[in-house]
Amino acid sequence: MTQTTMPPRMTAPHPKTMRAAVLASPGTFDVDEVAVPVPAAGEVRVRIEGCGVCASNIPPFEGREWFRYPMKAGQLGHEAWGVIDAVGADVTRFKRGDRVAFLSECAYAECDVAEQSKVVALPESLADRPFPGEPLGCAINIFRRSNVRAGQTVAIVGVGFLGALLTQLAARAGARVIAIARRPYAQEVAIRSGAAMVIEMDEHAQIIDQVRDLTGGQFCDVVIECVGKQWPLDLAGELTGERGRMVVAGYHQDGPRTCNMQMWNWRGIDVINAHERDVRTYIDGIQAAVEAVSAGTLDPWPLYTHVFPLGGLAEALTMTRDRPDGFMKALIRM
Repeated sequence: MTQTTMPPRMTAPHPKTMRAAVLASPGTFDVDEVAVPVPAAGEVRVRIEGCGVCASNIPPFEGREWFRYPMKAGQLGHEAWGVIDAVGADVTRFKRGDRVAFLSECAYAECDVAEQSKVVALPESLADRPFPGEPLGCAINIFRRSNVRAGQTVAIVGVGFLGALLTQLAARAGARVIAIARRPYAQEVAIRSGAAMVIEMDEHAQIIDQVRDLTGGQFCDVVIECVGKQWPLDLAGELTGERGRMVVAGYHQDGPRTCNMQMWNWRGIDVINAHERDVRTYIDGIQAAVEAVSAGTLDPWPLYTHVFPLGGLAEALTMTRDRPDGFMKALIRM
């Protein structure tokens, strides 16, 4: 009998280049072929499945004098998930093939690297589902800082992706949620997310009068501002009752803000800046979001309304800025 010797199995080499979006100038993204990053000690490399599009990208996309162009390949993308395809030395918590969400800064690309301390494993229950961990973790952390309890009246000022998630969390905690939203579509989403009532965000005094009537003149125990503009911040203060809590969740990065300190003092309200900078807190929030989504207590799936390829990033950001009817959250899929 003749014995046939099989040739050794060959492993296909990993590509040395990848596609990445580069913000070349305000309003213009190019898709370039760039070198695949190599993970350093303590880092993993993730082959990215997708990345959420964040409203914080809008100022650099539009252009400000303090930004420098072109930006780094993949820069601004920070809401990614995917599968680990390489690990650096000293990585003990993850291995190749693990599906993860992670924190990084250049995830508008086919691959990015992250320290293992900034990575969260995704369970089998979330297989094949998009999971932009960073904004989901932010929602959890903001809700924790808000200290919402059953029986309280909670106002959500601004119903985008974040506001809709916070509406869900507050309603499921047993609070009565008053959602204040500009767009008819956002108002519909607020109702589906559990809001007991919705008020159109149009005229300042009228909104205050409606909330006063709904609360018997007591206003709200907790108000969460999710817009990031001066007027909604002013409105949030007006809607917070005596010894209530006003939570600033909006991204206020377009200039200084003023506040009615006289009213804040008189009512004795607590003002919470719910933005986090500690990596451990971010990761704890993402881990809690994984558990909440897996358990069905947080339902982001209907909020992912638009999906774009990497080359559609400019269109995705334009839509994120302009918020046309039917829009809530854009994802980039590689």
